[in-house]
Formats: sequence, structure tokens, C-alpha cells
Amino acid sequence: MNLNLTGHHLEITPPLRDYVQSKLERITNHFDHVIDVKVTLTVEKLAQKAEATIHVPGSDLHAECSNGDMYSAIDLLADKLDRQVLKFKEKISDHHRSNGGVKHQNAE
Repeated sequence: MNLNLTGHHLEITPPLRDYVQSKLERITNHFDHVIDVKVTLTVEKLAQKAEATIHVPGSDLHAECSNGDMYSAIDLLADKLDRQVLKFKEKISDHHRSNGGVKHQNAE
């Protein structure tokens, strides 16, 4: 997983980078095929904003969160991305049985 971390009106410190990496590792535990992650951290007056785009095979997943504290905004962002990745993973896996439907049963 390639992580691209950018800051707008904010300097990315090593502890902040480590925190983002540790939070996004949870996503790779659920889904191994994450190609690229682009995270942008922004400070706008009193709001701390975190947004991320995850590039997975066949799709891009995007989420953004804002909060008064940057670390809690990153937590909320990681939760949103985790839910999106789990939903995407369920979508791409086939849950249908090959002979379970009425269409595939033999008519006698």
C-alpha cells in the first residue's frame, strides 16, 4: 500500500504520519488489494479536516471528516473508510450459490 500524505496549512509531523499509518493499517487487514491511499489533512479556521481516497482494483473510495481535533478527525475518517472497504469487499465477492436459485433447479 502506497501512502501519500499531504497537509494544507499544516505541517505533517512524524507523530502525525505514524498515527495516520497505524489507523489505515486496519483497512489493509480487511482488504489486501489496496493499491494507493491519498490522505489530505487541512486546517480551516477552527475545523480540522481529514480526507482520503483509496484506489482499489476497479474503483476509488473517498471519505472526508472534520472535527475540532485532527486526531479525532483521523479516527472518524478511518472508521468511514473501514466501513466503505468492507461494503466494497462484500460487493465484489459472489454470495450466490451456483445451483441454489429457482432458476437453476431442474423442472420435474
